[in-house]
Amino acid sequence: MTDQNALQQAIDYVLDRVKAHNAEADVIANRSNNFSLKANQGELDEYKVTSGQVIGVRVVKDQRTATSYSESLDIASLDLMVNNALINAEYSQQDPHQNISCLDSRLATIEPEVYQIETATVDDKIALALSLEQGVVSKPNATSAPYNGFAESDSHVILANTQGTLCSHNERSTYCYAYTLYEKDGKQAMHGGMSSGRLFHQLDSTYCINHGYDMAQALLDGAPIASKHYSVIFTLSALSNLFSAYGMCLSGQAAMKGINPWRDALHTQVASPLLTITDTAYVNGGFAIKAFDSEGFATRDTLLIGEGKLQSLLHNSHTASYFGIENTANGSRSAKGGLGVGGSHTVIQAGSSSEADITAGEYLELVELQGVHSGADAVSGDFSFGASGFLCRDGQRVQAVRGITVAGNFYQMIKEIDAVGNQLDNDYSRSFYAPKIRFSRLNIAGK
Repeated sequence: MTDQNALQQAIDYVLDRVKAHNAEADVIANRSNNFSLKANQGELDEYKVTSGQVIGVRVVKDQRTATSYSESLDIASLDLMVNNALINAEYSQQDPHQNISCLDSRLATIEPEVYQIETATVDDKIALALSLEQGVVSKPNATSAPYNGFAESDSHVILANTQGTLCSHNERSTYCYAYTLYEKDGKQAMHGGMSSGRLFHQLDSTYCINHGYDMAQALLDGAPIASKHYSVIFTLSALSNLFSAYGMCLSGQAAMKGINPWRDALHTQVASPLLTITDTAYVNGGFAIKAFDSEGFATRDTLLIGEGKLQSLLHNSHTASYFGIENTANGSRSAKGGLGVGGSHTVIQAGSSSEADITAGEYLELVELQGVHSGADAVSGDFSFGASGFLCRDGQRVQAVRGITVAGNFYQMIKEIDAVGNQLDNDYSRSFYAPKIRFSRLNIAGK
């Protein structure tokens, strides 16, 4: 029996057991294989191969909901999983808005780019892992590559429910990274580069080595700058990190719980007219491509902010029912968890400003943010965290900057945008796409 057949038989058994108790349910079964390598002092420090499977059920009975999961597919474990979910549901609060509502969905992710057959050998991957560290430490003043590695993963997901839904998704991804610890004249700096792809040959190890080294070298002599307000441009990875800390403001689930500051802001101006953000189901080369959400509904594009006005939040069937609005098919659930809300590819629309326009005059380029999530209050929007980067003039780096604190309010910051670039780029995760954005004034505490 193949692994896929075993998963399917387990799903069918669980659904039959749930229906025998006059309940409804959806089931997610996941099988994954992972391989990772790390190098240390010219030798492999980690060679890890893992595989696993997990099946999880969400039951709904008498308007009460609960979840349970099992990492075993034997009958006794599946029976225990179903019984636990049914018993837990008896003690949950009644909720008429959470139900199994996806009917007869038969979707599969068919884009060939998402799952391709890998031809690289284990020796190829070991050679790459070793070359990452060697490429760093062979450079002047690079004392070590404290973080480096290669990893790949493939997974198979089946989603089914008691309403006739049966969906499947296969995907493969891989990535590598290398960080440089640069030391000179008693000073240290560290930075890294990362590369991702669906297949081994898409990885750019040279970029990982050179980007981390070059940036660490450039930041070495960084020092605090005068405390005042500066125009700021975040690198794409830094901007992605910052936006992720405030993802709650676009969550219908957070709005349902009453903790989303934009709960009552639909169709009002929440950002600069220069800002348009879409949750996009398919982006060429994207890592969040999937035909269906975690309830089985077909994924789609949703305009979240259009020219600064809030147009929609992200919803699953539960939150959409609660607010009496249309489901945006953003249900998010793992086999081990309950139903939540999640996006696919966040795409900030390119603007009209050229590179020369957006980098004119003095501004601060921030390339590293420290403690973003611990220093961000998603409800009030206030933030304060450490940062490093460069003071720039007319597109040229004037001096490296370290030891500063960036403070402000996210919801005010996105209203104060000077320019949006006309070139779209993606971050390392391939799920965040944005042009350069110049924010007009952030408070920098330096010297």
